Amino acid sequence: MENTNNQRLKIGVLTFHRCINYGSYWQARGLVEGLQKRGHDAVILDHQSSRVNFSEWKCALQPVLPTHVPASDHALYREKVEKFFKLFEALPLSPPFDLNDPSQMEAYDLVVVGSDEVWNLAHPWYSYCPLFYGDGLKAKRLISYAASFGNYQASWGLDKDWANKLFQFDHISIRDDNSSAIIEQALGFKPEMVLDPCLQFPIQYEKRAIPHRKTPYVALYGHNFSEFFISEVRAWADREQLPLISIGYRNDWADENWLTADPHDFANFIAEAKAVVTNFFHGCVFSLINSKPFVCETSPYRSIKVQGLMTKLGGEHHLITADSPTEVYNARLSEPLDSKIQERIEALRAQSNAYLDAALAPKLLALS
Repeated sequence: MENTNNQRLKIGVLTFHRCINYGSYWQARGLVEGLQKRGHDAVILDHQSSRVNFSEWKCALQPVLPTHVPASDHALYREKVEKFFKLFEALPLSPPFDLNDPSQMEAYDLVVVGSDEVWNLAHPWYSYCPLFYGDGLKAKRLISYAASFGNYQASWGLDKDWANKLFQFDHISIRDDNSSAIIEQALGFKPEMVLDPCLQFPIQYEKRAIPHRKTPYVALYGHNFSEFFISEVRAWADREQLPLISIGYRNDWADENWLTADPHDFANFIAEAKAVVTNFFHGCVFSLINSKPFVCETSPYRSIKVQGLMTKLGGEHHLITADSPTEVYNARLSEPLDSKIQERIEALRAQSNAYLDAALAPKLLALS
C-alpha cells in the first residue's frame, strides 16, 4: 500500500531478526520491506548480544532437543546456520549496537517494535529485555506491529513496572487474543489486532527448484511430534502414496530429511507441496499464504499463538488433538482450504493497513 501521508519517515524495526528460524526471518524481512513499499526509509535495528548469539547458535545446532541429535547431523545443521548468516547480512540493517546499551543507536522518526514474541517475559533468552519495551530507544515515536507475548499467559498478569513501560508507545497492535488480554488487563484498553507480516505483506522469495523432487510430496515442518499424530499422518501419506519430506529438522519418521534448507528454500518448498504437516506457527502461516491443505498439532510452547491465529481466522478445525479421528486428518490434508478463511485474511489485511495508516501518520500538534 502506498504512503498516503506524503511524509517519508526514517523508521527502525525492532524484532528478533537473527534467529535461525524460517518464520522469524520472513516476518522481519516482510515488515521492513512492507514499510519501504509505503515510501519510508526503513531498516532493521541491528541489536547485538554475545549472550543471545551463544544461546541462539547452540539451539540451532541441536534444534530437536530433547530428541538426540546424531553426530552425522552436526555438519548439516552448521551448513544451515551459515546460510542464515549470509542472508542476515543482506537484510537492510542499521549500524550495530549493544542490545543492553542502545546509547550508540541512531535516532529515528519512528521505531516499530514487532512482530514475533518481542514482549515474551518467558522467552528462553530475550526475556525481561527492556529494549523491546521501549527503554533507551532513540525515536520521536514508538509503535508496535503484531507484537506478541508468546507463551507468556494472560493469567500470569503483567508486572506494573513492565506494564508502565508500554505507556511509552503511541500505538499498540498485537497478533493474538492472549496478547490482547494482557494489554487490556495491564493498560486498560483493547489494542488493535493485526496480521503477522508474513500474511500481511507479499513474501519476496527467490524462485528455486526443489532438489531431487519431481513427484508430489507432503511438507513436514516442526519436530518432536506426538506418537498419535505421527501414526495418523504416516498412515494417510502411505494411503495417498505421497512421500513425507521434513525441512529444517530431522524427523526419523519422514521419508526424507532436508536439513540444510535456507529461508528461500523453505518458501519454495511449502509453495510446491501437496499438503503441509506442522506444529509451528509459521508452518500454519505459510500454508495459508499458499492455500495448502494442512494439519497442525499444537505443542506446549507454541499452543497459545497457534490457537490464537487459527481462532482469529476461523480455522480451528486444522488443529489436531489426541482425540481427533482419522476422518479429520483425511479431510484437512485432502480438501482445499475453506474460502471463508481467505476472506477473513483479506478483512484483517484491510484492518492492518488501516492501523498502519493511523500509526504512521504525522502526529498533529494539539491546538492551544
